Amino acid sequence: MTEIENNATFWQKIDTILLSSNITIDRPKGTCHFKYKNLIYPVDYGFLSDTLGSDQAPIDIFVGSNESNSVGAIAISADVLKKDCEVKLLLGCSEEETLSIMEFLNQTEFQKAILIHRGNEIPSWANED
Repeated sequence: MTEIENNATFWQKIDTILLSSNITIDRPKGTCHFKYKNLIYPVDYGFLSDTLGSDQAPIDIFVGSNESNSVGAIAISADVLKKDCEVKLLLGCSEEETLSIMEFLNQTEFQKAILIHRGNEIPSWANED
């Protein structure tokens, strides 16, 4: 069994959401978290306007230094204090920036995250109806 069965059509849907939304950066690179002053954002961080994530807030996004019109990866975080899981899109992030984001998301004992890189496979279960 594959650890993650990537689905190219999933990434197309993510890109459609991205391209049909406006990015709002409310925590620029180098600023500290509003609640935890020791957490410094490694890249620009914000949200996609007019979207809705599982926490009933807009979808979160990290924006790196590379120009891009497609999401390169997603991070999924689990937070035991908030008792939630959130998806965070990574747009235009270099390998170094992606590593910094994952270090940022995993630096406390209360929150941990995983990273899923974009794939271009279409698994057998992904019907194209």
